[in-house]
Amino acid sequence: MANVTSSGSNQPPLKAVIIPVTPLQQNCTLFWCTQTNKAALVDPGGDLDKLKAAVAQTGVDLEKLLVTHGHLDHCGQTGMLAKELGLPIEGPQEEDRFWIAQLDDDGPRWGMEAHTFEPDRWLNDGDTVTVGNLTLDVIHCPGHTPGHVVFYHAPSRLAIVGDVLFQGSIGRTDFPRGNHADLINAITQKLWPLGDDVTFIPGHGATSQFGYERRTNMFVADDILAARA
Repeated sequence: MANVTSSGSNQPPLKAVIIPVTPLQQNCTLFWCTQTNKAALVDPGGDLDKLKAAVAQTGVDLEKLLVTHGHLDHCGQTGMLAKELGLPIEGPQEEDRFWIAQLDDDGPRWGMEAHTFEPDRWLNDGDTVTVGNLTLDVIHCPGHTPGHVVFYHAPSRLAIVGDVLFQGSIGRTDFPRGNHADLINAITQKLWPLGDDVTFIPGHGATSQFGYERRTNMFVADDILAARA
């Protein structure tokens, strides 16, 4: 597990750890409200024993499961975990229903166990999700998949962005119903306005900050996009 937040001198409202899962090393995020100890897993795509061990190690009370999008490394075993633990699933946006509907078929193709499920709540742009006393904004960011959402906790300056944006890269758009223009628009029009100081947890790889990506990311840096305009 990799810590994203540290206690410092004052107790932050949110703490988070990253637990890579599946052969694709997808960043499942366990975050919790430090006031209530209530927690959520974002994108529990597989390695459920590993995830349950992380929950036990941190001593938090798991309240719900959140999903950024319908690809199997992010949510292939979410339904299994929800059923086992009796937890609700929130997300993604309903345009990703077709991805979730084919999880039973996609699993064998990738050598992973994956099963379709029905979220308890589909999410839309402008919605919020709560975990304990935390409230996170839901931002619909299509492009990698049509129903991809991002979870943003403004007081912590932290965004969980799935496969929209990576350190030095962006999400693939060559999957069914992917759209490169939509993805660039989502990043520049919905994520950048949140602020350069926002730290983000991507679906794979290391964390970064929006400001750093605006300076250095070869796909969405400000000067590169300006040159293409």
